Amino acid sequence: MVGFSGVVLDVDGTLIRGSEPIPGAIEAVERLRSAGLAVAFVSNNPIRTREAYRDRLASVGFSLDAEELITAGTVTAQHLARERGDETFYVIGEDGLYEQLHGAGLELTEAYDRADTLVASIDRGFDYETLTHALWALSNPEVRFVGTDPDRTIPTEDREVPGSGAIINAVAGVTGREPDAIMGKPAPTAVEALERTLGVDAAECLIVGDRLDTDIAMGERAGMTTALVHTGVTDGRALDASEFEPDHVLDSIAEIGRVL
Repeated sequence: MVGFSGVVLDVDGTLIRGSEPIPGAIEAVERLRSAGLAVAFVSNNPIRTREAYRDRLASVGFSLDAEELITAGTVTAQHLARERGDETFYVIGEDGLYEQLHGAGLELTEAYDRADTLVASIDRGFDYETLTHALWALSNPEVRFVGTDPDRTIPTEDREVPGSGAIINAVAGVTGREPDAIMGKPAPTAVEALERTLGVDAAECLIVGDRLDTDIAMGERAGMTTALVHTGVTDGRALDASEFEPDHVLDSIAEIGRVL
């Protein structure tokens, strides 16, 4: 265990897939705790609050506290509250994100022309009218464009479905503007959040995840030891073509003993 003070665990595709735990994942988390490691669960899902995510994981057998969870929603809400707490926000997203932004004390508006910042995220009700309002809002160059996370797809039990990145890219495409910031993994804001949660430097941590462009990229940039699992969106062909090279490659988190 020399070299690790904490471990960062991705959730969807690493610990669970859809509503089912990945075989051996519950035992792997307990093994990490037994080794004396501080544990943080980091997800780019912006919809669920910490409490809702804890309940979801607890319902399938994981033991954790809400304070150990970091989501793209919490990262976005906390960052905007610290840096732009006096602004008004027009949000493309779902109820869970609205709840987190409200909970951070931010002022939200349904009037696109009143916004100082547009926040784009996964929205399963996303439609042409919403895209039009985003176009009109961001036609003002003074309005900032922020995304919660870059994940274009989300793994489910059967197949992948569109995620926040798909919505963000649609807005970017129609407006001709790239986001001013994207909050979730692999952004520095996510690294800062996990360091606050774990109480240790990121460079002292192991990160385990299924995405090369978020989990492994964040780990590499922050000096973390990285472990890729093949239970999510990354297969061998994608790994071979990637610019990111994990320190370890596991069939699943059940093989975490190989890293320890």
